[in-house]
Amino acid sequence: MLALVLLLPALSPGWGFFAHRTIGQVAIYALPSAMQGFYFRHLSEIVRLITAPDERREADPAEAPKHYIDMDHYGDNPFGDMPKAWDKASAKYSTDTLRKYGTVPWTVMEVKDQLTEAFKQRDTTAIIRLSADLGHYVSDAFVPLHTTENYDGQLTNQAGLHSLWESKLPERHIAEYKLDSDPGHYLKDPQGAIWQVVQESYGFLGATFDLEEKVTRDFTPETKYTYSHKFGKTRRSYSDAFADAYHKEVGGQVAYRLKGAPTMVASMWMTAWKDAGSPDLDALLPKKQTKAEKAELAAQIKTWNKNELVPQEKLLALQKEKAIERPDEIKSAEEAPATPATYEAATPAAAPAAPATPSATPEKIKVKTKGGEAPKQKQKIKPQKKVDDGWN
Repeated sequence: MLALVLLLPALSPGWGFFAHRTIGQVAIYALPSAMQGFYFRHLSEIVRLITAPDERREADPAEAPKHYIDMDHYGDNPFGDMPKAWDKASAKYSTDTLRKYGTVPWTVMEVKDQLTEAFKQRDTTAIIRLSADLGHYVSDAFVPLHTTENYDGQLTNQAGLHSLWESKLPERHIAEYKLDSDPGHYLKDPQGAIWQVVQESYGFLGATFDLEEKVTRDFTPETKYTYSHKFGKTRRSYSDAFADAYHKEVGGQVAYRLKGAPTMVASMWMTAWKDAGSPDLDALLPKKQTKAEKAELAAQIKTWNKNELVPQEKLLALQKEKAIERPDEIKSAEEAPATPATYEAATPAAAPAAPATPSATPEKIKVKTKGGEAPKQKQKIKPQKKVDDGWN
């Protein structure tokens, strides 16, 4: 008997690791000189740790909602109706509701405050860890699909759109993007700043969905998707040809959000540092910056300003990560798992449970942005609620 085969889209929990690491590196170049020496000394560590929030999602059920906020759940005027302060929002909608539909703007503020305290305490380990976490959550707010219940196009027959937009496009086209982001600056109202980021992301949803439909007209199902088979599962993802065609339509949007994220990350780091009294970060280094370090930092900043990180091979996200050496583990033959006669379908371990699938093919949701104080969305059908707090 043939094993059961499931058709699963390839999902991604946030900006792909590649994009997150790119944002983390560029954010360091966007810092003021008083912070750059400290952060440059820890550049590789921050680039590595900036993906930690995604890596701990499987082990921590409370982690997933920190990466998104489903603004379309809150009606036709969500940004007008939603209080920006956590206490007022939870009083209006309940804490459980906020956590169910995502908390990314409030998570950013919480981690920013923790980073401020770490600066006050001169806690180097906490500063690096929290800077990476803060960089991750701020970056996630720049992704349009982090602001909707239709987070993967699963409600409009566009499953896999999430990974396509935030992972495949930048990975394939990073050499075409301008990474010379604007310098960071002190945020007088960091809460207002991160909400503005979320609102701008929400405004891009219409184009994100509609342009996928436009490109689809030139493809057949056989050319639109690619399939991989492993252990009884069939995974479906957008083909390279479709990704490149979609990039011609929406790539400017992806590049724009990717370029803006490092500036906001650097601004949040700088704001936390200034709110802590602008401590001398060079004093936290066990050894003073050497002439070689200063020269390398200056060279990298010059390369960044000229938008040549990719051609000069200075982008860490493009460099092969060294494998962590582990001691050999030797087991007896009796301890080895038996090879199954048939493979059962399984859900990818990295992805939380997906929303319940409707019994019939859902009508497509047309997402249109209107002018005014905040973008609004017009929907033909009401999206289904997630079955749990998870999100991809």
